[in-house]
Amino acid sequence: MRIKDLYDLNHTLASEYLVSFVYPWEALRGIADMIRALGETLPPEYRRTADGVWIHESATVAPTAVIGAPCIIGAHTEVRHCAFIRGAALIGEGCVVGNSVEVKNAIIFDNVQIPHFNYVGDSILGYRSHLGAGAVTSNVKSDKLPVAIHAASGDIMTGLKKVGAMVGDYVEVGCNSVLNPGTVIGRSCTVYPLSCVRGVIPENSIYKTGGIIHPKRPI
Repeated sequence: MRIKDLYDLNHTLASEYLVSFVYPWEALRGIADMIRALGETLPPEYRRTADGVWIHESATVAPTAVIGAPCIIGAHTEVRHCAFIRGAALIGEGCVVGNSVEVKNAIIFDNVQIPHFNYVGDSILGYRSHLGAGAVTSNVKSDKLPVAIHAASGDIMTGLKKVGAMVGDYVEVGCNSVLNPGTVIGRSCTVYPLSCVRGVIPENSIYKTGGIIHPKRPI
């Protein structure tokens, strides 16, 4: 569940920020302030297109996309038709933010793909992770109480009412899956389509519909 176990910090501009925390959900409160401070230090290749918005000159942003502040969009990233980036979003290099995708209060590492009808809120997506079409991060409990991380050793209270998913590097999430509030998915996991995921999923696992978890076989 620790940041150092989930993420390779060489693949995000937020590395210096994230190393100050042990667990990834601890970083959610300060994402907006971090982006505004980081934006002022970026090289000239990152063009300030609006107050609090920096977009790399090699990025492609569709004219129908909405980019709220604060936001940083990295090199060679593609933001497609009708994407809605509400703000407090750090999106890395070589990413795809696709058709009708909504992002808010999130750190998206390099080479992440969220290409079709996804919602990513109050979440951190690791290097080369991918959400299939319609997969979403649910960030608020139905009872509106603070979110707990359901670890094997017991619940960890975050003190936050909005916590989405902490998704490690190289994770594949199948189409139309829901990552429930406080879900933590370890590196190199595969989540089957139509899954309702909760709790902490160990790295190198396969998560099947119904909450069945199997370790991946060595290749």
